[in-house]
Amino acid sequence: MSDEWERPETPPPPLFLGKKERDLVKQINDELIEKVIGQQILYYPIDMERTDFHDMYGEAVEKTYLPPIRVYALVNVEEETTSYLSGVGTDSDSIINVYFHKRRLTEDQDVFVRQGDFILYGKVYYEIVKLSKPRKLFGQVDETFEINATCKRARRGQFDAT
Repeated sequence: MSDEWERPETPPPPLFLGKKERDLVKQINDELIEKVIGQQILYYPIDMERTDFHDMYGEAVEKTYLPPIRVYALVNVEEETTSYLSGVGTDSDSIINVYFHKRRLTEDQDVFVRQGDFILYGKVYYEIVKLSKPRKLFGQVDETFEINATCKRARRGQFDAT
């Protein structure tokens, strides 16, 4: 037996975070979200091909949406807020936070969450106004497994699902 240390040709995978571990986390999350928790939403993505975006600003006055996609997610409903608008009256607003499982959406359903898309939760439509990717898988910088969407209730006439 030699006392010399031999350098391997390729470095080993990160400790506790190889492909098998990432797949295990995905499988457990899929089962928990779909079979145990079971919160469903309908996701309405913007049709990027049929929507007429402005050449310079990249915005569209009228947007076209694709048919809805059923997505399982964790939904946290925040307390409804009421504010007074002078000369108009009161205005109530509700916000929900939707926690999507990133790999389930992108790999299995080919869905990419974007601001401006709409979701239907219960009988209420919400617009995605803010996105963040807060959860890191075992603290690894490049491995996020969650997408957090902050959604605001859509005003009547703002979104037509038909």
